Amino acid sequence: MTGSMTPSDPAATSAPTSAPVREHLRIETRDDGVVLLTLANPTQRNAMSEQMTASWSAAVADLAGDPGVRAVVVTGEGSAFCSGGNTSWIAGDPEATVDELRTRMMAFYRAWLSIRGLEVPTIAAVNGPAIGAGLCLALACDIRYAAEGARLGVPFVKLGMHPGMAATYLLPDVVGPAHARDLLLTGRVVTAPEALGLGLVSRVLPAETFLDDVLTVAGEVAAAAPIPSRLTKVALRQGHADFESALQWEALAQPVTLATEDLQEGIAAAQAKRPPRFTGR
Repeated sequence: MTGSMTPSDPAATSAPTSAPVREHLRIETRDDGVVLLTLANPTQRNAMSEQMTASWSAAVADLAGDPGVRAVVVTGEGSAFCSGGNTSWIAGDPEATVDELRTRMMAFYRAWLSIRGLEVPTIAAVNGPAIGAGLCLALACDIRYAAEGARLGVPFVKLGMHPGMAATYLLPDVVGPAHARDLLLTGRVVTAPEALGLGLVSRVLPAETFLDDVLTVAGEVAAAAPIPSRLTKVALRQGHADFESALQWEALAQPVTLATEDLQEGIAAAQAKRPPRFTGR
């Protein structure tokens, strides 16, 4: 992180700082510990180009090794969030064998779903249409917010293909098997209000202030103590086999956080009615 203030300093601003230039991807690191990743291929509605895929892989790898990152927000440039995979690339080699196509798609899936490996909370700011693999990217994030007017869907079958990028795992995990069957087998695209009703997104926010609103929430997430935040994400991501497994995990994970300096700071800040200054220790 750049600047003289730490992410937990309440006096720190949230202005973006410079970041490596990546083709078809814009990266903004903010002083509050939030990193904004903007898919930047607007002429193709932020389709996942080969250049964007390479940029994404490198950027996520960088974030995984940066201890100053507290939360990540993903959004799209222009009117779309992401229109999914580049169809000209997908169908551009009709002579390719099944094995060649499988190898190609596995690399593509793993590149984009690498965001699931980040230990910090991730938020998809769905500013416009999120279609196919584009919706799967949003599903790979921990939280999804949609702007009014956004549309979401997985119309793979309407294009003559089986769903990809873990759609048959991610979608049921988020909306449940009944809604997932409806969306995957019909291929229909839903509006932001319907997506909210299905549990596909957590909030629908005004388009005019959408990104600012999401970044405000991300700043609140980033201001939480990093150790319990990361452990909570791990618990939610991996799930528990049963009730007893949850108790066993929490009986270990909670004492880990009780032994931190941040726990003492959090209690002191609550008693003094001031914002806590968490350091991750």
